Amino acid sequence: MSLNLKELTWEHHQNAERQSFVKEMFSGNITEERYATYLYNQYICYDLLEALGRVNGLFDGIPEVQRAPNIMEDFQELWSQPDTKPTVYPATNDYVAYLKSLIKDKDKLMAHIYVRHMGDLSGGQMIAKRVPGTGKYYQFESDPETLKNKIREQLDDSMADEAKVCFEFATKLFQQIGDDKP
Repeated sequence: MSLNLKELTWEHHQNAERQSFVKEMFSGNITEERYATYLYNQYICYDLLEALGRVNGLFDGIPEVQRAPNIMEDFQELWSQPDTKPTVYPATNDYVAYLKSLIKDKDKLMAHIYVRHMGDLSGGQMIAKRVPGTGKYYQFESDPETLKNKIREQLDDSMADEAKVCFEFATKLFQQIGDDKP
């Protein structure tokens, strides 16, 4: 059980939130196309992370925390160019390659689930009110606090370094999308 994981990763969390793309999402002025591009990149990351998590039993008892299908639904709702796919950023490809190196490392995978899914259960609730579309990505079938507690049961402070790695990949994606602003 982690008591300090949030504190141990706080600086990396703050750095991710400082990125211009995050501010763009929170502004309420993000275009459907830019948000859909972000969703597409998130889908690629979550789809693999969640597949690895399922194989390793990390979603046992909390299957409803998985986001990939909801992210894809939001993407399909907003993407208006059915004959093309959005940009897949280098940070996304690098993250996928990195995740593949963790195939059987339950603790490291759980650190990534912590960063991504706890973020969706927390700050994601604020983002949901400001982005285009129905926001299924941030809608959970169970109480978010209950889900957070179930995730916390699988954490310990030794996961901090790996959680920081996840924050660094997320920050790189935010930077790359932010630099790509039209």
